[in-house]
Amino acid sequence: MTTSSTPGLARFNDLTAAEATAALHEVCASAAWGGHILAHRPYAGTDALFSTSDAAMAELSAEDLAEAMAGHPPIGRPKPGDPASAREQRGMAGASEELKAEMLELNLAYQERFGHVFLICATGATGEQMRDAVKDRIGNTPEQEREIVRTELGKINRIRLTRLVEDS
Repeated sequence: MTTSSTPGLARFNDLTAAEATAALHEVCASAAWGGHILAHRPYAGTDALFSTSDAAMAELSAEDLAEAMAGHPPIGRPKPGDPASAREQRGMAGASEELKAEMLELNLAYQERFGHVFLICATGATGEQMRDAVKDRIGNTPEQEREIVRTELGKINRIRLTRLVEDS
């Protein structure tokens, strides 16, 4: 992990509150998470930003987690016009029609069981790995699954924060 400040982080630190709020909403749809990140600016380095993100994620209520998850499309159906969504779900792009159909079925079963989309840090994962993960996790209790989702959101947020503050 880097401890130095980057030009991208300096830009983030210098954004107006409204601009930073909008940028953070693109990272995570939870207003509580974004507010926590915003309240601790400026950041001396990316390690401080990541630590604050992790702390904010740990404090999210079930309602805050639901709000965060609402910003994520189902696996296999990236948000149209959203390059981050398409990039993160790249592992499903080349999947067979059979695998895509199976994921749709599993997504629906998962959503029926837990009341929200199946959420996984899909960056770098194959379609088969995502399918296997949903199959493994569908038997969890809602409490177990909420904590797994919290961890997965934390991973996604770190990836997206890195993109937000990386050097141009």
